[in-house]
Amino acid sequence: MKKALFIDRDGTIIKEPADEQIDSLEKLEFVPGAIGGLRALMNRGYEIVMVSNQDGLGTDSFPEETFWPAHNKMLDTLRGEGVEFDEILIDRSFPHENLPTRKPGTGMLTKYMNGDYDLANSFVIGDRLTDVMLAHNLGTKSILIAHPDETDAHCDLATTDWAKIARHILSCDRRVTIMRNTSETRINVTVDLDGNGESHIDSGLKFFDHMLWQIPHHSGIMLRAECKGDLEVDEHHSMEDLAIALGEAIREALGSKVGIDRYGFVLPMDECRAMVLIDFGGRADFVWNVDFTREYVGDTPTEMYKHFFKSLCVAMKCNLHISASGENNHHLIEGVFKGFARALRMAIRRDVFSYELPSSKGVI
Repeated sequence: MKKALFIDRDGTIIKEPADEQIDSLEKLEFVPGAIGGLRALMNRGYEIVMVSNQDGLGTDSFPEETFWPAHNKMLDTLRGEGVEFDEILIDRSFPHENLPTRKPGTGMLTKYMNGDYDLANSFVIGDRLTDVMLAHNLGTKSILIAHPDETDAHCDLATTDWAKIARHILSCDRRVTIMRNTSETRINVTVDLDGNGESHIDSGLKFFDHMLWQIPHHSGIMLRAECKGDLEVDEHHSMEDLAIALGEAIREALGSKVGIDRYGFVLPMDECRAMVLIDFGGRADFVWNVDFTREYVGDTPTEMYKHFFKSLCVAMKCNLHISASGENNHHLIEGVFKGFARALRMAIRRDVFSYELPSSKGVI
């Protein structure tokens, strides 16, 4: 489904003068950081829609021709910085008319309410409570251009920092839930690559849970993983299917991969050494060089760890090379999981103000 950003104009993109009318070029001044923030949001999976109330535009008290020069200059400036709106919607009524097209009414936005848009994951960005109310009426999230300690509005974010706005919105894109139900397992995995939310892990295997907890703890992601599997048969199906669901969730959460570091770890674990190399280049290649001397550690068979990471690698469509050596089998596999988590942390790190795809080919 499509998503949209419904963005106010005055006080949000450009500063609003004392008389609340941008009716001359001399009054045109951008809100600090707005251009950079908007540019960071371009081509990130959202339609960008300007939604503005302009009191009496086109009336004798506010002639239409006094509005457009400053408006068009604003659009030309934004266009020169790579910012273009998919649609510009301007209501020209006065407040006392109470028309449904006037914010917080949704009359101008009916086409976005026909079921083709994922409004729950869309945003309204504005500087007034009417923008927050519009978000409520649309069923979207809201961002208010205001100091957090100066408002009690019930919005998802209150800030005057456009860089923070861009990071907040783009972070929401990196949260994915995968449900995988078979005749052998029922899996529910949620990842948030930016670490929003509390992690929870229950695979049915206590030692495996202990290993999986290394991933959110050392990678910084949020991970919720639940598995109801046929452990009365053996551990294979649960560990394999959880790996597949986790890999799919990470792959989908990476999205376009624009701005990520892509690569990533070598670390010691007491007497053990683990090396995990990762490349989210879109191709699956797996190398495993870890030798165990015990059949089980805790309630988990050591032979399943190779299969777990191979299944994870294929689902993530990445290169994953793992080598580890040492004496204590507990330390050995824990070092591998910690190394994987640290490699993941490095590779998924993203600069939201980077517009580069980390590939000389121009595609991943």
